[in-house]
Amino acid sequence: MSNYNCSFLLADVTRLMRRNFIQQLEGSSITLAQAKALKYVARQQGVRQVELADKLEVQPMTLARLIDQLEQQQLVERRPDPSDRRAYLIYLTEHADDHLKEIELAGNKVIEHALGDLSQQQADEFKHALQIIRNTLLNKE
Repeated sequence: MSNYNCSFLLADVTRLMRRNFIQQLEGSSITLAQAKALKYVARQQGVRQVELADKLEVQPMTLARLIDQLEQQQLVERRPDPSDRRAYLIYLTEHADDHLKEIELAGNKVIEHALGDLSQQQADEFKHALQIIRNTLLNKE
């Protein structure tokens, strides 16, 4: 398989998985962007708003609106950064727990469906290969 075809295939699989994830969230009160933000904040409570925008690859103003929406739903709260009065740190509230479980369930359903035709060994090898690729790309940054 040529590098172009592999790149296209990887991009297409990513697109399809994203679409399936969005379908799993249908009927939920959260969007894909909100789900991504909640998952990241869950992994790193107290993340700076600017850093979160960078990790989610969105503009700071876009993230500000996203955080506003999550605050209105009482899922996150902004707290002043004690080391920088201009910055805010983002924390989950206790109300976020049910949404995080819903996000996890949706993600698990997508993965189970996507890997459903693979043997356990193939699925494990695929996950291992993805981890290697991810680490390689992270080390080049």
